[in-house]
Amino acid sequence: MASSRLHDFPVSFFSTVMGMSGLTIALHKLEKTLGLSDRISLGLFALSLALFAVLAGLYLLKLVRYPAAIAEEWRHPVRISFFPTISVGLILLGTAAQAVDLDLARLLWGVGAGAHLLLTIAVMSSWINQTHYEIVHSNPAWFIPVVGNIVVPIAGVNFAPADLSWFFFAIGLLFWLVLLTIVVYRLIFHTPLPGKLVPTLFILLAPPSVGFIAWEALSGGIDAFARLLYFSAVFLFLLLMVQVPRFSGLSFTLSWWAYSFPLAAFSIATMVMGEKTGTALYVWAGLGLGGVLALLIAGLFARTVLAVVRGEICRPEA
Repeated sequence: MASSRLHDFPVSFFSTVMGMSGLTIALHKLEKTLGLSDRISLGLFALSLALFAVLAGLYLLKLVRYPAAIAEEWRHPVRISFFPTISVGLILLGTAAQAVDLDLARLLWGVGAGAHLLLTIAVMSSWINQTHYEIVHSNPAWFIPVVGNIVVPIAGVNFAPADLSWFFFAIGLLFWLVLLTIVVYRLIFHTPLPGKLVPTLFILLAPPSVGFIAWEALSGGIDAFARLLYFSAVFLFLLLMVQVPRFSGLSFTLSWWAYSFPLAAFSIATMVMGEKTGTALYVWAGLGLGGVLALLIAGLFARTVLAVVRGEICRPEA
């Protein structure tokens, strides 16, 4: 039983690290805003790092025992997009670790950024040379490999030459627009997303939110382009809120974690707007979003643990 569950251990499990790390960064900002102790965010960072270590250990064991199963995931037109959740998780852990230890943060960020560049090239090469993808395979999870590059500059401005951060930002921004066109076309003109992929719609919120945070870090302020990115995120957030009834009737799968990091990114972006503009509306909105984010991830974490205990995940797809 344990062996079969390891065989079906999905790479998408690493999306939990993205959500937990995003919450860690958001809570650290909340603590600074409210003048509170950083004990909660430090504890959450330790939990996120431990979670990554456990998942990485299990996936390495799967690589040793069931390499063919990982090769099958890589060839899958949807699951291949989740391999970069490993590197994005490392980058986010490195970003969060800045409040803990700069050497650790630099190590996590550096390994994550290097791995993500390699994974971006590998995934895009798979797309370009593919023979079995169809338009119905496209979904918002496709943003992860390329748009994940936008996460790099958030901490990269502190760890590497500015041009390296601009390099990653350019990759993410360019292919966000390319993939946004493809995904919106698929959503409008083709069959609706299958139920288990519906939560990935929330990923639409991540690119402009992260893009705003990265742009502010690179440019050092809130300018016209920063506002364009932020208010694009605001509109997408409102659009997604209208879809909540569609989300509420879904059965639990790991894809529910797609709600977490995008909301974390939007929460942090709103906090940055409040911090840099001094506008009370953004400050209070950031606090409110941070509270909702904490409740959401607490619920997702509890539901995931329950699903593991019940054997609802890590099993063959129907």
